Amino acid sequence: MKALLPLLLCAASLTACAEAPDAAGTAADASGAGAVGGLAPPPAAGSADERALEALHSINPSIEVDHLGPAPLPGFREAVVGGQMVYISDDGRYLLQGALFDVREKADLSQAGMADVRRRLLATIPASERIVFAPEDPDYTVSVFTDVECGYCRRLHADIEEYNRLGIAIEYLAFPRMGPASEDFRKMVSVWCAADRRAAMTAAKEGSRVQARDCTSPVARHYDIGRRVGLTGTPMIVTEDGTQMPGYMPPADLRAALDRLAAEAKPGAGAAPAAGAPGTGAAVGR
Repeated sequence: MKALLPLLLCAASLTACAEAPDAAGTAADASGAGAVGGLAPPPAAGSADERALEALHSINPSIEVDHLGPAPLPGFREAVVGGQMVYISDDGRYLLQGALFDVREKADLSQAGMADVRRRLLATIPASERIVFAPEDPDYTVSVFTDVECGYCRRLHADIEEYNRLGIAIEYLAFPRMGPASEDFRKMVSVWCAADRRAAMTAAKEGSRVQARDCTSPVARHYDIGRRVGLTGTPMIVTEDGTQMPGYMPPADLRAALDRLAAEAKPGAGAAPAAGAPGTGAAVGR
């Protein structure tokens, strides 16, 4: 979990804390988010939401808030900042960071707000920006933030035909982990600028040379959205309802987890387990 103060100080553009100023500006500009931030609408005057937003802005005036609303914890509001859930007391004085776990229900209550943010942010990425590997009539579609240099990303892609055979469509989004100033980033731009993106992605994942290309690509925007949805490692697999899978999952494990989520979403079913909870299948990410 990220430390709170650096998170808030860097929330307007996390890349600014790790990359050169020009690269950071590229990623921040690509997000399209204003100072109030992302997806959260302006709060009503005099409301607890307004006090929560004022508290966050007192730490960082340009902070980006993608979700703001009532928390499951009485007397608190919840907000998503830089891909992390935080809780602010209704009077704006106290701020907590981290997962809110309901011991009685054995559920991570922080995941509902995060799933909503992921779903809405991913909806801003059009089909034309995704590199899709899909069967003719998929049972499930998942978005996967990927990096061409990531070992587990390459492992996932090596089994792409098996994911498809099991009825799972994979829609790739770009997340070069080394940041906008890296060779990794330039490689991913070349993939997204290729005439045949699928072939270029496969070549890059196999370690083959991809012809260097440049164009107006969505890579910087995908990178920014990735950190806003809480990405901590690649591959990051996100379901259509915004649930984050716990890292890399082999094809059979992912299919079983998707079947389980679908069954739990039916009327009368119990609450879905939090991402990463026991029973979600083997998972790793780097």
